Amino acid sequence: MPTPRQYANRAQRQAAYRKRIADARKQELQDKGLPALPPIPTMPGVLRWETMNQQALLLLKTMQEEMEEYYDERSELWQASERGETMAERLQALQAAIAAIEELC
Repeated sequence: MPTPRQYANRAQRQAAYRKRIADARKQELQDKGLPALPPIPTMPGVLRWETMNQQALLLLKTMQEEMEEYYDERSELWQASERGETMAERLQALQAAIAAIEELC
């Protein structure tokens, strides 16, 4: 016995597919803690961008804390070595990036 048709025509089938895809994207944004996209695609998602900016800032600050802790746990000999100096330069670049992102907030 053949499987009964779920949709009357191809247009309804395509509409159901588009709805499933849109729902999946919406759920993905919610899982990430981001607000929904604006209803009109040409409208900027300012609230969404601000949330993403705050998340990026939080990640960078966490990274900075871990890197500083790692650097401080090392000996003065290591800190004066080439690796230590490279690490210090990375920390300075990270601090500059954090300052730049904080200006956007």
